[in-house]
Amino acid sequence: MSKTTKDESATDKQTLSHTEQHYFDSYDHYGIHEEMLQDSVRTLSYRNAIIQNKDFFKDKIVLDVGCGTGILSMFAAKHGAKHVIGVDMSSIIEMARELVELNGFSDKITLLRGKLEDVELPFKKVDIIISEWMGYFLLYESMLDTVLYARDNYLVEGGLIFPDKCSIHVVGLEDSEFKQEKINYWHDVYGFDYSPFIPLIMREPIVDTVESTLVNTTRCKLIEFDLNTVTLEDLSFEANFQLEAKRKDWISGLICWFDTVFPAPKGKKPVEFSTGPHAPYTHWKQTVFYLSDDLECEVGDVLKGKLICSPNDRNNRDLDVKIDYEFVPKGSKERAKKNENTYLMH
Repeated sequence: MSKTTKDESATDKQTLSHTEQHYFDSYDHYGIHEEMLQDSVRTLSYRNAIIQNKDFFKDKIVLDVGCGTGILSMFAAKHGAKHVIGVDMSSIIEMARELVELNGFSDKITLLRGKLEDVELPFKKVDIIISEWMGYFLLYESMLDTVLYARDNYLVEGGLIFPDKCSIHVVGLEDSEFKQEKINYWHDVYGFDYSPFIPLIMREPIVDTVESTLVNTTRCKLIEFDLNTVTLEDLSFEANFQLEAKRKDWISGLICWFDTVFPAPKGKKPVEFSTGPHAPYTHWKQTVFYLSDDLECEVGDVLKGKLICSPNDRNNRDLDVKIDYEFVPKGSKERAKKNENTYLMH
């Protein structure tokens, strides 16, 4: 029997921290799920990966971590899974139960409400884990932690995780006009100097859709995670990067995005998608880190540095990001810059 009501939840929300309660409450409303469902790149990638691997799903036990409205659970059940367990802490799982019943999957899908760490699964082990856990900048909201808990406690040896590989990438962009508008606004707010807000504004990355024409450097892969082997400790990382200017321009910030790859049968091209500025729109958009300097670049100039990322001490679903960079222009010491910027994604 599906246990999805508040009273049947394996986790008492009142025992959670305020930040945890706020996180789970944010997924109670249908609006955020509507945005994700309408993201066809996201949703069709999962469906296509399951269909491509239907032989792997046939007669298998599947765990859907953070099942939301149950769309991935129903994809798995429709394409061969013996049984699917969907787990979610948010009240949206009550709607998922209605949808599962309405679409005729009540005998193949069990829905459990609560944190995965608290629920008791009807099976000791599962053959496949599916989850749409990715956040902005891939790691924001730390849902990957729960997927790794599921892997370590429930996945059979040799079991599959969908998706199983994700990587974070970076490029430079020219967006100095918008950046200056953001900064200059605080110098004169209805005749008053509000400039103390500027460091706070600059410290917060922007999640937005970036036009590919603003990209003006080569790209660099910062890091790749293999979900079959990655550990919690690996999610705090340092990654070096080196970018080369592709035109005479200004580099005013860095854009980051992630790419995602699903398992594939031997000899088949895996289903994958990108959330970069070069790719079709996804609800993850891109993450922009404005630099404190505007770097005047010529073709071939090099911007190198290190990005350091870790969960925030006060709220581990937030991210602390530090970017150290050195701009090395060809034959021009005047344009050279070296700096470090810190950011908080919250």
